[in-house]
Amino acid sequence: MKVLIVGNGGREHALAWKVKQSPLVKKLYVAKGNAGIWQIAEKVDISPTDIPSLVEFAKKEKIDLTIVGPEQPLSEGIVDAFEEANLKIFGHKKSSSILEASKVYAKNFMKKYGIPTAFYETFDKEEEAILFVKKMGTPIVIKADGLAAGKGVIIAYTEEEAIETIKDMFAGKFGEASKRIVIEEFLEGEEASYIAMVKDDKLVPMATSQDHKRVFDNDKGPNTGGMGAYSPAPVITPEIEKQILEKIMYPTLKGMIKEGKPLSGFLYAGLMIGPKGINVLEFNVRMGDPETQPIMRRLESDLVQHILDILEGNIDKVKPVWSDKYSIGVVLASKGYPGKYEKGKVITGIQEAEKDPDIVVFHSGTDIKDGKLITAGGRVLTVTAIGDTLLEAKEKVYKAIEKIHFEGMHYRKDIGDKGIKRLYYS
Repeated sequence: MKVLIVGNGGREHALAWKVKQSPLVKKLYVAKGNAGIWQIAEKVDISPTDIPSLVEFAKKEKIDLTIVGPEQPLSEGIVDAFEEANLKIFGHKKSSSILEASKVYAKNFMKKYGIPTAFYETFDKEEEAILFVKKMGTPIVIKADGLAAGKGVIIAYTEEEAIETIKDMFAGKFGEASKRIVIEEFLEGEEASYIAMVKDDKLVPMATSQDHKRVFDNDKGPNTGGMGAYSPAPVITPEIEKQILEKIMYPTLKGMIKEGKPLSGFLYAGLMIGPKGINVLEFNVRMGDPETQPIMRRLESDLVQHILDILEGNIDKVKPVWSDKYSIGVVLASKGYPGKYEKGKVITGIQEAEKDPDIVVFHSGTDIKDGKLITAGGRVLTVTAIGDTLLEAKEKVYKAIEKIHFEGMHYRKDIGDKGIKRLYYS
């Protein structure tokens, strides 16, 4: 069969890497991908958000299955357009994608259906938002309503910082995305990512993982799209997983059906686990990046077969097989990220790093120029490793990173430490 993957990042490279392993797949295409994906899939020079052209391509090439990576094409209706053209596609419809596309919608939805989340208010006027911050105090969390590439969430630790953030957002820092904002209480605890493949009121859990959003070690600095992740996440014990399913995942599926927006695709719950229990920080209607990279390293069964079974109404058949090893992924970023960053820097050392069979390097923001591999995004690569223990996986991944270089490269040195502390020192 012919498979098309839509998207350009590390998540899509990891999905393509896994899809390529399926015996069902004869030809793999990507729109538009990156320099890493182009090594294993045929490049389709169409933007992930150029939906009419993607439909036309899929019809012309008789694509049997399309898998959508990023949130933007989902929220713009790619699934609706493909289904109207009788093309098989895995992802949520535009109406359902509002669960990620609007923070206001998501918070109001959670409140309506009793899904645990932080206390919040929504605002479309600067003065009212500032008054609320003065009343609530800091630290406090300020979120742009719409999609902002993972960067529309600011934790303000002082009143001055909170007011400045509110003014920036209403002045258009994130364009249309910050015309409305959500302000919510700051929750203490440890973050975790819970991702499932879902269809209507049923789901299949993926392996647990933990993302690291802040740019610097010890969770310092501004939020990013994610600087690294590992799987499984020891903070999600079997008892906590049971609560996540009972109090969050299944009520969300049932609530969205009641709203007339049934879910079908990957559903991601970003969680805070702490003194106030398990609370949802955000929902995403796709796999996380960088969580997908370590999760795909642990999936031993056929992702394509699982997706086909779900689309054909046989979700009960889907039983993913997971490696009992630990996996870890560390993001290598361009100088300046998550702010204004440099591009066009030559990347070396990937082949050297991948000589270790436990290392796979997934590309995010890369391109080819004059026959050389260069940086082309804020997050450039995710170096992944597997090991019998999380400690072993961490040692391997950082040893591999030492072999890779591009000018201005920066990365966190503490990915995996929370899990290691919990496994060995708690």
